[in-house]
Amino acid sequence: MGSLPSDALFLGLDSSTQSLKITAIDAELRLIASASVHFDSELPHYGTKDGVHRDPKVKGRITGPVLMWVEALDLVLTKMVRANFPFNKVNAISGSGQQHGSVYWTKGAQQLHLKNLDPSKDLVTQLQEAFSIKDSPVWMDSSTSAQCSAIEKAVGGAAKLTALTGSRAFERFTGPQVRKVYETQKETYHATERVSLVSSFMASLLVGNYASIDHSDGAGMNLMDLHSRTWSPDALDATAPGLEKKLGPLAPSHAIAGKLHSYFVQRFHFNPKCLVVNWSGDNPCSLAGLALNRPGDLAISMGTSDTCPCLYRSCGRLQVFGLTRTPQPSLEGHVFPNPVDPESFMVMLCYKNGSLTREDIRNECADRSWEKFNSLLEETPPLNEGKMGFYYKEAEILPPLPVGYHHFILGRGDGNAFDNLNVQKVPKFDPAAEVRAIVEGQILSMRIHAERIGMQCPPERIIATGGGSANKHLLALIASIFGCSVYTAQRPDSAALGAALRAAHGWICQEQGTFVPMASVLKQASGENAFQCHLQAKAGSDELHAQYGDLAPVRAKIEQQLLGESISC
Repeated sequence: MGSLPSDALFLGLDSSTQSLKITAIDAELRLIASASVHFDSELPHYGTKDGVHRDPKVKGRITGPVLMWVEALDLVLTKMVRANFPFNKVNAISGSGQQHGSVYWTKGAQQLHLKNLDPSKDLVTQLQEAFSIKDSPVWMDSSTSAQCSAIEKAVGGAAKLTALTGSRAFERFTGPQVRKVYETQKETYHATERVSLVSSFMASLLVGNYASIDHSDGAGMNLMDLHSRTWSPDALDATAPGLEKKLGPLAPSHAIAGKLHSYFVQRFHFNPKCLVVNWSGDNPCSLAGLALNRPGDLAISMGTSDTCPCLYRSCGRLQVFGLTRTPQPSLEGHVFPNPVDPESFMVMLCYKNGSLTREDIRNECADRSWEKFNSLLEETPPLNEGKMGFYYKEAEILPPLPVGYHHFILGRGDGNAFDNLNVQKVPKFDPAAEVRAIVEGQILSMRIHAERIGMQCPPERIIATGGGSANKHLLALIASIFGCSVYTAQRPDSAALGAALRAAHGWICQEQGTFVPMASVLKQASGENAFQCHLQAKAGSDELHAQYGDLAPVRAKIEQQLLGESISC
């Protein structure tokens, strides 16, 4: 179904919180070049720390300078020129943007600025007056709690909003941010011609015109009907007046935003036929970068590590995302359209207590040694003789529980299986049981919540990434609990790499005049391509998988009891 020209190159950019990265792959999907711009150190005149501004007067308000992102684009391309990168061979570009962040173009920006870019001047000089808001709300912002509550109430509650858009209202999501702009800066809102996401904003710079928000990133706004993939009238009405016109039309992730603007052709000597494929969010692009391309695929990010593809870079958190054709939107996670397959969906779960919480138990029980930690894990039998732990070093997202460690010894019911009758709560376990309890607990929780949001169990396969994926003992336990083989992929720039793959995919779809499955693109990979995965642990026994399946509802019930206790407190 079509092939990539042998001499073609494809670019992927990732406009993240702290940097702008660029990655190039060839027709055999080999990584051939990369560069980056670190905002704090290379663009210090914007005064950011960790790529953002923290408002000292408004609690939780965190923004990013739009012009910094503009200037970074010229700078990263200039770095590639200095490295003699052959831009004339680039057939297509796509990109990844930090999810949920919003950019506000002032009235007239399209005609006066975007469409008339002059290659003799840099972008930042020409776009000084193009934005009605110079500091954009980003995903780290948590100042919109009141707007979240109001939006949920207006559409009939959190569950209804979740069923409609794929997520309940979150402070970082774009809809609540837009509502806050409307409520607190009405004149600015009315002076705004277009509201872009970071992803569609960056694509707009490349095409010299307003680029559409793609379906995958659009689902992270609390504004898009997940099933029709159109703007939801109810969600729009709950957010701000006249918003649909300001948002513009939605578009498939694999569609073409337009041809690359002549500014880039003349200034950097790009191929004049170079296409820009719609950009998407960092999480959807990370999914593409890990080569998840079929329903039933699941990825687990096990940071701390720069390889963590999640929103929370270098965070020590756990993140689970996968593909399904039958999502079940839940208050517990997120559902987005799959950026590389319009017939399926991406589901995502985020946990705060990941590797750093495991490290705490390692330090306490294994003398700060991972080798001893692994030995203790191997000393204990699967199911831990009914010893079950819940470990929250930080207030947890999923489930929403406060800081605290909880230890239970389960009773046994019919057939000698563990159950939640006669459960005994204890202060702590012996070191070996403590080690197994935290690892089994984290993995079993992932299985429980992944199934609830529509992931099949067992999955087709699991791809593990991040620092924790180097531990083969953990991977073997994942294989046993989930009942499938586990592979690893170490890709420190998975979002940029995924964007480059999406550029190749979008180019082929355009050439064929129809959607082409991503699998056909991946088949063109060479033996040493950038998207290789390595088998680390084969699926455990069916019997053990079933035993963990019996244990899952027991854990889920105790989790609900802990939630009830926290609410009553």
